Amino acid sequence: MRKQLFILLGLVMFAFGCHSFHPGPMPNAPADAKFLTVDGVRMHYTDDGKGPAVVLIHGFGSSLEIWHNVTPVLAEDHRVIAVDLKGFGWTSRPEGNYSPSEQARLVLLLMTMLGVDKADIVGHSWGASVTLALALQAPERVHRLALYGAWIYEEQLPPFFLWARAWGVGELLFSAFYGERMEEQVQHAYYDASKVPQSRIEAVEELFSRPGTKAAALTAVRDQHYAAIQKRYHTIKQPTLLLWGREDRVARLHFGERLSVDLPNAELKVYPRCGHIPMIEAADATTRDLARFLAVELVSAKVESSAAEHDLGDAEQHEAPPAKLDGSDEAL
Repeated sequence: MRKQLFILLGLVMFAFGCHSFHPGPMPNAPADAKFLTVDGVRMHYTDDGKGPAVVLIHGFGSSLEIWHNVTPVLAEDHRVIAVDLKGFGWTSRPEGNYSPSEQARLVLLLMTMLGVDKADIVGHSWGASVTLALALQAPERVHRLALYGAWIYEEQLPPFFLWARAWGVGELLFSAFYGERMEEQVQHAYYDASKVPQSRIEAVEELFSRPGTKAAALTAVRDQHYAAIQKRYHTIKQPTLLLWGREDRVARLHFGERLSVDLPNAELKVYPRCGHIPMIEAADATTRDLARFLAVELVSAKVESSAAEHDLGDAEQHEAPPAKLDGSDEAL
């Protein structure tokens, strides 16, 4: 029995040794990458286009690269800011709080540093929980929301995540399984696994191999607690578009249907033959629907601008000197 305890303790200590954070710059980051230090976190982001601001927030174990199909379309008439959340992508992995509320606080600070007072916020999967937390923290800074395959309820947490909350158990689980069999994990998120390119699998494997990733991911798992915050979703009044894959095995469709009821101004769009990555598997349809949703204000603004110019022209014509009444037809 004593021998078994020593073996277990040895495994736990080994697991802890494999789970170190990485607070500094990530090695091998692209030379042209943009970073801002936000409350001690070196955050990676992209900033494209001009117009009303849109902020894109990726999901768990992902990065801003997930939006590669979306960004250029929105950037035609928006300022599009995509961010790597703390612990993921090229953003640093310091020790600390990785809850959705803390991630939301950092995104809000980043927006402030970039001069963005108010924006449309778009989130995917776990990033949707960050998006909703942001809307609850600072509703005055959120215009509209769009959520892809949202991971936002306590009932969505799998046993693996619940077991990982226990001291030592999480370290062992993540040392043994996190980042392993990556091909299976990536394919599970798609409806048609045969269409997942090998380059995508390799990119995810490389992402998970970066220093500090396991420690950050484990902490992010432990900091997912939705029981209290999900009771407040009904207070979010912003117009919201929900984009859901019909065959999503990660965030099941019934959670999308539930969220469409909990959010008072939500519209749910469902895409057939699509899993948990709608922006890739249903790229054309979802990006078109998102662009239309975000374009409503742009169209309204153009109509109002045109009307204002017309009214100004009328006013200038009205203020012109009156014609002389000299009996000619031109004076009538």
